[in-house]
Amino acid sequence: MREIVLAGDERLTIADLRRTGALPRDIEQSAQAIVDDVREHGDEAVREYCMRFDGACPDSFLVPQEVVQGALDMVDPEFLEALRLAHRQISDFHEREREQSWFTTRPDGTLLGVQVTPVPSAAVYVPGGRAQYPSTVLMDVIPAKVAGVERVIMVTPPQRDGSLSAYTLAAAALAGVDEVYAVGGAQAIGAVAYGTETIPRVAKIVGPGNAFVAAAKRYVSGDVGIDMVAGPSEVCVLADETADPVVVAADLMAQAEHDPLATCYLVTTDTSLAGRVTGAIERLVSQSPREEITRASLDDHGIIVTCASLDAAIDAVNLIAPEHLELHCPEAMALVGRIKNAGAIFVGPWSSEPLGDYVAGPNHTLPTGGTATFSNPLGVYDFQKRSSVISYTPEGLATDAPAVQALAQAEGLWAHALSVGMRRRLVEQGTESFADPIAACEDAMATAWPRTLDAPGVPNLSGAGE
Repeated sequence: MREIVLAGDERLTIADLRRTGALPRDIEQSAQAIVDDVREHGDEAVREYCMRFDGACPDSFLVPQEVVQGALDMVDPEFLEALRLAHRQISDFHEREREQSWFTTRPDGTLLGVQVTPVPSAAVYVPGGRAQYPSTVLMDVIPAKVAGVERVIMVTPPQRDGSLSAYTLAAAALAGVDEVYAVGGAQAIGAVAYGTETIPRVAKIVGPGNAFVAAAKRYVSGDVGIDMVAGPSEVCVLADETADPVVVAADLMAQAEHDPLATCYLVTTDTSLAGRVTGAIERLVSQSPREEITRASLDDHGIIVTCASLDAAIDAVNLIAPEHLELHCPEAMALVGRIKNAGAIFVGPWSSEPLGDYVAGPNHTLPTGGTATFSNPLGVYDFQKRSSVISYTPEGLATDAPAVQALAQAEGLWAHALSVGMRRRLVEQGTESFADPIAACEDAMATAWPRTLDAPGVPNLSGAGE
């Protein structure tokens, strides 16, 4: 792991992190080409890419319901009970996120509010590459179901022998996925974004994937909704001298084993902790079944930041804006209010990040790559739409019309002012329609703009016109 030591008043900088930022251009271009091909040629293109990249393509992309439901009988009972526990606790958490429509009425009778409705359909992408992720099925499907999405489908790539993970299908059955399609990669994103002969188009696409999936999601965003462009996994551990180095080492490795590109940060105020943690990692990593992946992540993307003060350490954490943040400090809860940028915050030494991955309840689909500065975890709100509701009375119209006309005149939008001006005249006449439409159209300029606004001054900038 790369070490950064900050002395005195020094602070961590963005340059210190050496983040690469956007997706590589060649991956973006390849993903766009795949999506465009699928959009134009449908199932034929999807099949071609499935064979090229996955080495397998089923006769029908749609997985029969009996196969999905049958997976419940194929898995170990202990796993199934763990899945049910996770389902209960994730559901309970997300039920509390559900937003309700609301309305308010002004004294003049004007009604304003928000109507909340679910998106009509959603696709959940579930990876099937280096590992199987039944937990992702629950995390991404449950909030959609809680939101009331009518049709929730899942896309996931088959293995090279054409099989699917029984773990993944069992989670889909338990979560109530409406349809499962055996297709992955950028071609799956193109298929659910635009529809093919056999794969339906959806309104929103969620779920993590590799760089090609992320690039394809970014490309189709705007034609359909997406949750986020997710990058490799991240964890940041903020620890002081009270932290156990073996526990911290295990927590860093828990994220590193996801992906060689996963990024692990240790931010500490203890000058000796870095060495003690790296020593524990060396003793543990050789025992890991995923040693090669874990080592690659920690060697290439691991960073240890040693700070001279807790203030500097917290500043570093907020700059990193990690996907997952663990606080290994006394009175850790007192620090939560000072954390401004993090996808999920695990408070205290007993709050292992994998608890959040599986059973705690909050969603594990989180912003990565510093996007926690402006993004949220996946939630029920991602599957709900808000429509503003505006209902004026004649009295309310009469009250607000003059302001509308003044603002419209300033912007040069004459018909905007006319729209409320005509209604204003009806209110003054005490009628709901004009008896003489031709007469009503006379002198429309005065109806729209009853008076001419005084010309504004001209703000000048020094040197701008010289």
